[in-house]
Amino acid sequence: MPNNPIQFTIEASDSRIRSNDMIFKIWNDIKKKKLDNLYLLLGKEAFLMQETVQLIVDAVLLEEEKDFNLSVYDMEETSIETAVEDAETLPFMGEKRLVIIKNPIFLTSEKKKEKVEHNIGKLETYLNSPAPYTILLFLAPYEKLDERKKITKLIKKQASLIEMNALKEQETIEWITSIAEEEAVYFSKEAIEELILLTAGDLMNMHQELRKLSTYVGQGGQITPETVRLLVARSLEQNIFELIDHVIHRRSKEALQIFYDLLKNNEEPIKILSLLVNQFRLILQVKELANTGYGQQQVANTLKVHPFRVKLALQQAKLFHSEELAQILIDLAEADYEMKTGKKDKQLIIELFLLKLFKQ
Repeated sequence: MPNNPIQFTIEASDSRIRSNDMIFKIWNDIKKKKLDNLYLLLGKEAFLMQETVQLIVDAVLLEEEKDFNLSVYDMEETSIETAVEDAETLPFMGEKRLVIIKNPIFLTSEKKKEKVEHNIGKLETYLNSPAPYTILLFLAPYEKLDERKKITKLIKKQASLIEMNALKEQETIEWITSIAEEEAVYFSKEAIEELILLTAGDLMNMHQELRKLSTYVGQGGQITPETVRLLVARSLEQNIFELIDHVIHRRSKEALQIFYDLLKNNEEPIKILSLLVNQFRLILQVKELANTGYGQQQVANTLKVHPFRVKLALQQAKLFHSEELAQILIDLAEADYEMKTGKKDKQLIIELFLLKLFKQ
């Protein structure tokens, strides 16, 4: 095993971790076939998990080898002993075998009735002496593991750990830039910011839009903010952000137009109200944490939201006093009660709430 396993989140207490590793740097290593025998992918960022797995599959096996030497086991359906036995089996018609283990719930503290029993001792034996011809890949879509367990300590010691967490703002910008380089297109700084804004920093959505934008301008083409606004669809959350932004800046016509457009697109008023609550609650939380000295990334980590959402909320928070935000949340709670009890027309409830905000 390598002396310096990869870990995406930096922890100063662990000397094995390389500093300043970006996820696409790790991906480049995989593409160059710089691979280890054991990997643990940990975290809830599904897009990073999916992309990393695909890169490892493509780096390890040729297309014609996948039927014989690629196995995927779900630990909620199959015992770990079966997966380990497969990992110990010599590859057929190839040099490497890849065994993917999904949902290793035995690494967590979750208490739920399992359909299968797992022979953890068998796994411990394998981890201490992994087959040189097999790459064993654990996919753990959890926020954290149970560090008290012996098996957790062992796998973190033996495997290369890559944490699948949301990218920071600068990392997101570098990731977009790297894809633009692959596609041979040019992104202006303003276009990148517009793309992040319209997709709310969602990596899966951004990736799809990046491919669409690149195809539209062609190799050597330039992607401008105008191109992004033309082609990238706004999410419901983004529309809510813009609606609130118009309200804050007293642009009543534009705010109401967004609201009516959402209704025309069959968005339910109760869902719109829920998103208004979520955004104003976030603005208040961000403001309070910022007032205590928290930086943008600290706020994002504390609230477990994307750093870009925090950045936008910080901008909006500057235009409110904490007391104003608290009162807005009270007003929204009353609107929610009226909507759920049918005391007023749902559309009228939101219209009255917005009109009240305009007068503040």
